[in-house]
Amino acid sequence: MHYKITLLPGDGIGPETIASAMKILNFLAEKNNLTLDLESLPFGGISYEEHGTPVTDETIDTCKKSDVVFLGAVGGYKWDQLPRQHRPESALLKLRKELAVFNNIRPAKVYNSFLESSSLKKEVLRDTDFVVLRELTGGIYFGQPRGNDADKGWNTMVYHREEVERMAVQAFELARTRRNKVTSVDKANVLECSQLWRDTVLDVHKKYQDVQLEHMYVDNAAMQIVRAPRQFDVVVTGNMFGDILSDIAGMITGSLGMLPSASIGLKHALYEPVHGSAPDIAGKNVANPIAAIASVGMMFEHSFKIPQVAKVVEQSIEKALADGYRTQDINFDNQGKTVSTTEITEIILNNCKEIMQKVNAESGNFVTA
Repeated sequence: MHYKITLLPGDGIGPETIASAMKILNFLAEKNNLTLDLESLPFGGISYEEHGTPVTDETIDTCKKSDVVFLGAVGGYKWDQLPRQHRPESALLKLRKELAVFNNIRPAKVYNSFLESSSLKKEVLRDTDFVVLRELTGGIYFGQPRGNDADKGWNTMVYHREEVERMAVQAFELARTRRNKVTSVDKANVLECSQLWRDTVLDVHKKYQDVQLEHMYVDNAAMQIVRAPRQFDVVVTGNMFGDILSDIAGMITGSLGMLPSASIGLKHALYEPVHGSAPDIAGKNVANPIAAIASVGMMFEHSFKIPQVAKVVEQSIEKALADGYRTQDINFDNQGKTVSTTEITEIILNNCKEIMQKVNAESGNFVTA
């Protein structure tokens, strides 16, 4: 299989984490007979410096012609005072819209070796493994009219039935590959928009009667994620609620810097770590590449349709953590072995090689090369 991938390393630690992830991606692609056509382009602050805009029309066009877009991180202090349309973050919003990637997938999995790193009790966290699906291109962030004057600010929250239907389908289909449970989060007791959301999810569920469906108001969902996170499997919700809930879910795992994400549309897919650009540590070989590497795992699952390889990536990360290796940002209380960006990358890569060899020896048919 052949895939065209556009790399957008971005700003700060983005280029370093993307470089680490590419080592894993290239190795796994070769072992699974995938041919990758890679092109790297400036995006975010670096694009503004070179072209006077955080994303050029040429970059957008290249991304649209790609099967996959892989983003590092964007932003930095030096661009914070720019008008909103010139800030690096505006490029990401434009890219999502142009690619029509409407489903943001954020895993919330707690590694056993990381149980002590969360602010929650390990008895509450153990075996937590759920996914938040956030609708990404509609809702209050994009609704019109919007504006403000000296005395008033206004935004419009709008959802169309088709936008909710496609999210519900993705949630039920994903649940079938996991533990067969979907929690749809809304505020249907207050918002007419949420009433449409709930009614539409119920309609779609008629075709997925094998999947358990529950509804939860967003305020209760926020409380339940902290109180009893193991109850969730697949959570599906709108843009604003998903923005908030996915960060809550991320923090209970111990560090936002560990989390990958995927944004999926009908034609395109965008993968990126959740963390920011961390310009203060850029170029020091201390950045944590695990979120970017985990995003490679999501790429194999959702774009390449080889979920077995995604599990190899996950197990390789988990083994590195279980063996006590930590980059400085996650070496809480100096309990682990502090390693550099390049060192943790090599450790995870070697784990991938060992796990794949073991699987090959046992099954004889996992790796195709």
